[in-house]
Amino acid sequence: MLPATSNLESTELFEIPEDDRKLMRKLGASFFLFGLINNVLYVIILSAALDLVPSSTPKGIIAFCNIAPALVAKVGWPYVLKGRIRYVKRIFGCCILSSLGMLVVALFDSLFARLIGIGLASFSSGLGELTFLQLSTTYAPPSVAGHGLGYFASGTGAAGLAGAFLWWEVRGLGVRVGVGLSSVLPFIIPATYFFLLPSSSTFLYTSIPPSGYESPNVQGSTLPYTPLAATEEELGEEEGSFRAGPRKNVSLTFNDKVRLVRPLLTRYMLPLFFVYLFEYTINQGVAPTLLYPVPSPDRYWLLSKIIHTIRDYYPLWQLIYQTTVFLSRSSISIGIPPLPPNLLPLPSVLQGFILLLLAFESSIGFYADDAEGLSIITVFALISLEGICGGLAYVNAFYRINQEHPDPSSAHNMERAKQEKEFKIGSIGFADSSGILFASLLAVPTELALCKAQTRRGKMLCKEL
Repeated sequence: MLPATSNLESTELFEIPEDDRKLMRKLGASFFLFGLINNVLYVIILSAALDLVPSSTPKGIIAFCNIAPALVAKVGWPYVLKGRIRYVKRIFGCCILSSLGMLVVALFDSLFARLIGIGLASFSSGLGELTFLQLSTTYAPPSVAGHGLGYFASGTGAAGLAGAFLWWEVRGLGVRVGVGLSSVLPFIIPATYFFLLPSSSTFLYTSIPPSGYESPNVQGSTLPYTPLAATEEELGEEEGSFRAGPRKNVSLTFNDKVRLVRPLLTRYMLPLFFVYLFEYTINQGVAPTLLYPVPSPDRYWLLSKIIHTIRDYYPLWQLIYQTTVFLSRSSISIGIPPLPPNLLPLPSVLQGFILLLLAFESSIGFYADDAEGLSIITVFALISLEGICGGLAYVNAFYRINQEHPDPSSAHNMERAKQEKEFKIGSIGFADSSGILFASLLAVPTELALCKAQTRRGKMLCKEL
């Protein structure tokens, strides 16, 4: 046994053969694609909101239908279904639902049909995110599992940029063709699963070091780590079914799940909930009111090249936000150490301050009305920090729970330990979605109140949109 040390994340002291590095690259690429494709349809739908519903219909209904079914999947699935996870069936089910949902949006013009299609794609996205987070826990040693999860988080961040860019490119084709073309994207996921993703059993004997161990004298050592799940044929009972046998009839009861989830509430769920509640209140309720006069080329040469009308401000804030979310969600995959466990609430605290500062800037303003350049730079910095906080909260919460050791009471039972780890990472997934849902309800009165505050001080830009 190699000695445990305090610096858990380093693998530099190990000489990893090229074959193992190639496996890690394939694992990272696979999980990056899972995160990218699973989330990109969500972004495409939000980006296409103006084109999907009549002008008289509140665009918030798109945001609601795009998040509520995903929340149902994240809340219900881990608690209701029992037994081992059949990842192949899950992945094919999500692929078909996503593609079908986008086809319904593309082929039908009625608002009701389009909302049904958006709901199908949303449910699939929520279940898909849950599935890939759980899939990451089936890899061992912990450094391998963390590698996959880090790249999955990076892929979800990239989806924001990719989705907005894709819709920008295809929106000229119209909803029927543009959204119809996006319905083929979900098929990348099963192709990745079968043709690119290494099996968890391929890491059974590798020289990749586990998180928590290091030795300057070990080079190319072969460590017998048994992954918590192997091939699909080796799995026990399926979700919702029970098979006979001393090893295969393990399933967590509802009381077991309640016991497991209690310590996760304050450690992971509340920080995730609040960071997303504040974040999406900013995006949907505050950012639309952060408007300034169009910069003059004489005073602000660079800004005048970017901002041509007051309608350009909101897309600019969203571009800044999506870019910084991608960078921060990629922090672990590019080698930045994760936050210490006791600092996991920090991003949500900072996000709350950012919300207050941006609301103050919108309603009262930090600077004089003719100093729009300073105001724009300040908002740029605050929204960049907003995206960083949101991305760090997401990737660090799921990374930390992915790396947790099994409960001592179940460590001797590999099957039970596997199911507990899958449930724990799946059970906290609803926290971010519920934060977004509550934010969508809070954003409408927030936007109206800030616009009224602006008009009271003579700033009428929000009335001109």
